[in-house]
Amino acid sequence: MNAKPGIDVSIPPSGPGCVECESNGGWWLHLRRCAQCGHIGCCDNSPGQHATAHAQTSGHPVIRSFEPGEDWFFNYPNSEFFTGPELEPPAHHPLDQGVPGPASRVPAGWQQQLH
Repeated sequence: MNAKPGIDVSIPPSGPGCVECESNGGWWLHLRRCAQCGHIGCCDNSPGQHATAHAQTSGHPVIRSFEPGEDWFFNYPNSEFFTGPELEPPAHHPLDQGVPGPASRVPAGWQQQLH
C-alpha cells in the first residue's frame, strides 16, 4: 500500500534523463521524478519544463527530486513540499551526469535560456 496518494514506491524511474528532452535533443537544468509512474522530466527552470507538463497531462500530483543529495517531494495541487517514502532505486541520476545536462547538448549561454 502506498504511503500517500500519487506515490507508488515500486515503480523505478524511466531512465537517467528527461524523457522528452532525450526524445527531442533538448537539455535540462535539474531532473524531477514522477512519484506515481517514474517519468523523469526536467524542472521548471529548464527550457522544456517537462516535469510539470507531465503532471498536468497525466494528473499525477507528486514529484520527487531526481538530483543527488535531494530527497524532497512536491505536491502540485497543494503546492507543498514534504518528506516521503523511499522509492524504487535509483534515487537520482548518475553521479557522472553533469548539471546542466547532458553535457553534449548544453548550449553556450545556457544561463540565458533558463526560466
